[in-house]
Amino acid sequence: MENDAATLYCPNELCQAANPLTHKFCQRCSTPLPKRYLWAVADNSIVGNSGELLQERYLVIENNVLLDTKPGILPQIPEQHKLDDIKSYLRLIPYRLHVPQVYGILSLNAGNSSEEILLLEKPPLVLNESPMKVRLCGKLKGAWKGANSLRQLNWLWQIAQLWQPLASVGVASSLLTTNLIRVEGSIVRLLELSSDRQTKPSLLALGKFWQQELLPTVQSTIRNFMSEVCRLLVEEQIHSSEQLIAVLDKGLTSLGKSSKIDITVFALTDTGPSRSRNEDSCYPQSGTTISKPPSKSALTIVCDGIGGHEGGDVASKTAIETIQQSVTQLASLPEDRIHPAVLLADLERAAAIANDKISHLNDSENRQGRQRMGTTVVMALPIAHEMYISHVGDSRAYLITQNNCHQVTLDDDVASREVRLGYAVYRDAVAQAASGSLVQALGMNASSALHPTAQRFILDEDCVFLLCSDGLSDFDRVEQYWEAEILPLLQNNSDVVSVTKQLLEIANNQNGHDNVTIASIHCQTKYSEPKSALEANLADISSISVTDSSHLAPVAQNIPNQKTQVITKKVNSQSFKLPLMLGIVGLLIIVGGALGYFWRQSAIHSKSQPKDIAQTENVPETTSEPAFENNSQRLERIDKGWLISAKAKLNLSKSTLPPADNNSSSQQPLPIFAPPASLLQVVQKQQISSSQDYWLQIKVCSVGDVGAAINSATATTGSRTLLKPGEQVWLNSSQLTPSNVSISNPANKTNQCTQAETLAPEIEDSSTSVPVEDSLTPTQPLVPSEPSNRRGSTTLPQTGNSIDSKTR
Repeated sequence: MENDAATLYCPNELCQAANPLTHKFCQRCSTPLPKRYLWAVADNSIVGNSGELLQERYLVIENNVLLDTKPGILPQIPEQHKLDDIKSYLRLIPYRLHVPQVYGILSLNAGNSSEEILLLEKPPLVLNESPMKVRLCGKLKGAWKGANSLRQLNWLWQIAQLWQPLASVGVASSLLTTNLIRVEGSIVRLLELSSDRQTKPSLLALGKFWQQELLPTVQSTIRNFMSEVCRLLVEEQIHSSEQLIAVLDKGLTSLGKSSKIDITVFALTDTGPSRSRNEDSCYPQSGTTISKPPSKSALTIVCDGIGGHEGGDVASKTAIETIQQSVTQLASLPEDRIHPAVLLADLERAAAIANDKISHLNDSENRQGRQRMGTTVVMALPIAHEMYISHVGDSRAYLITQNNCHQVTLDDDVASREVRLGYAVYRDAVAQAASGSLVQALGMNASSALHPTAQRFILDEDCVFLLCSDGLSDFDRVEQYWEAEILPLLQNNSDVVSVTKQLLEIANNQNGHDNVTIASIHCQTKYSEPKSALEANLADISSISVTDSSHLAPVAQNIPNQKTQVITKKVNSQSFKLPLMLGIVGLLIIVGGALGYFWRQSAIHSKSQPKDIAQTENVPETTSEPAFENNSQRLERIDKGWLISAKAKLNLSKSTLPPADNNSSSQQPLPIFAPPASLLQVVQKQQISSSQDYWLQIKVCSVGDVGAAINSATATTGSRTLLKPGEQVWLNSSQLTPSNVSISNPANKTNQCTQAETLAPEIEDSSTSVPVEDSLTPTQPLVPSEPSNRRGSTTLPQTGNSIDSKTR
């Protein structure tokens, strides 16, 4: 029922006027009125009756769906010592499209006792003009029968994508609970998380769940295919979620041929009312519309130059140019040659190429600290039936459907880092000083310290992907205006050009503090069921190809060498006499020996201090590493001095001698772990007798995701014995696989380990026992930083300096 007395209070702290629930803007000050619907986790009990107001703030809509009537006031936050109880939600913030996030807690008094109820924000809801008429989205099982085959397979694919992250924090059971799995159009969304019991569920359990709950009403087009997938899961022939995803990808690729997708892109960039120059850039060029088809590519890029000094515009333009040259070729790949995992890596590689080019420009101009130019980037690449998104920094991508608006990228800032490490609830973290300080951006350091995020989405409903800089996204403008400005585009009541121009006007009028760049990508889909059903043998796991190669052309991966080059004239070799040639050779040997001696003395003298990158710019780079050698080939040649970058957790052994030589010792070597994104350097290579395996003694240059390291260590040993930069440990060659590590010859990265070790943050090494918990390996490793003093500034972990984007 409608509660006529219920009002929605203006979030403007200078106003806070009461407004009717149906109003979208404050009737006194015209501030947008956010409607924050919440889900109360109350263990199957009802927290209140419809229309009841709890704690003089939370209006009960229906069952456990609540509306915060005072959205301008920070909700009650769980105490620090209770964050462990909700850590699974916090660690899964990269998956918030599917997993609800913690909003706060609701304290209810029952007699002499008080109960704290967890509140989750953005539950899966079907929205309505009347707030009292919103309702929960339908369950997957209920919506399954009426969906077409592409959407059914898309839903299974999303569940497969979520399996490993949820299993790693002990909540995979959520994907086996019918009441919790909801669908919002094409998107799978969880109502809440359910903790795993004593034994963790396996993929076998997932196969049985699909077999019993979904297979009986699956579309005939994919019945044989899904039946075979379920059989492989139940018989445990599919051993990992990666294999499951690869199998489902084959089915989606086949169905995707029956899907017609039209894409229209329009981009705008503007200086804004408060700035003298525009440091943002975009592709396609501002004011340009691209349609696919007929265009072969609809690549879209938004960059926000970081400055406060000259160079932000140069960095953003350099990133656009470099990424565009690298990525455009991917759009024309034949569907049978597309490997999604490789394509995601290619987008990350393209960002790394741009990063190195900007960093090289910084070094060549001797820019240090706040003088270094940089840029954020967010890009979208539609290929076949999929949309690929990649980003670095706080430029965002949103997904807008008929049902909702979702931010699908996670800002690389201090607030997000604190949440995914389990240290804070997001609403509390963003209210802290320096919460918006960036922890990474293009151009600030070498690519070994860069961790782009790449993800993909199946296109099976009309939608809009919105890419934008913080000139628009700050102060939640997209969330406030999507219904009024973007939804009409999906209802055929507007066009992509008009929508983008209106959003630009909102950014300048409502924010106006920064440059603004917006790119709207309108996706229209039309799917027809294939005439022939998918064959069961399409699910054959033996036919899944594994490749470590790149789709990018080798030339696109070269960083242009802008150092001074010596160009020799062509001369007739016959004019040289033999004595003269021998004399020249002898002179070169003497000069080379002298230079080598002085260089060695200089290197020894400076080894104990961080290397100034600019000092190396005039030193020619030499390497015996073959050009365009892939990771697998490098693994075969690894030797002393080579660098190892961890993609996954590596098991190490902490001992003086190789573990093979410690068998006679009464004390077993202490196990230790290198978390993802750690950088290691080979000290020596020791073959194991009568075996092809070998041990590598390695030096720790830098430690990656410290949170993952702590969790991994405590889960196995019960203590917090962690790696420290400069420490030497042992690594067995059996772990050197392309999926675990990336190998590079340090001849191209002079003294990189010394720099990383010197500049790495100190890590606590304590034997204090801490609670054992599962470790979530994040999609995007984190770069620790020192917070700066305002939102939108960039923290430079390696130099200790920050760049304030408010003066960009």
